[in-house]
Amino acid sequence: MKKLIVLFTFVLGVSAATFAQSKPAEFKFEKETHDFGKIPMTSPATVEFKFTNVGDQPLILTKVESTCGCTVPDYTKTPIKSGESGTIKVTYTPAGSPLPFSKSVTISSNAKTPIKVLYIKGETVAGK
Repeated sequence: MKKLIVLFTFVLGVSAATFAQSKPAEFKFEKETHDFGKIPMTSPATVEFKFTNVGDQPLILTKVESTCGCTVPDYTKTPIKSGESGTIKVTYTPAGSPLPFSKSVTISSNAKTPIKVLYIKGETVAGK
């Protein structure tokens, strides 16, 4: 019986150590906020957020959504392997009157941190 308990403890310890060494997928962004500064009301503004998967597992983006229809995200839809990079391109189309703006884009994924938020801001001005 003692041998069985020792064997079980050994197997459990090896399993836990093996599992602990594998890092789940994880984002590492070059930047998480972008300031457009002053942009004309007449033209959309676009920024690309670049990221790298610093985990051991493939990173899969399941959903990328913005807070309003004036902000449209486009993103890498294929799994990003460990050490590889992807992008999230965000286009802001001004509407209404010239005002400061601040918008967010929420990313859902299989990463260690499953929800990540990116931010854009700036000020719209009367265009030429």
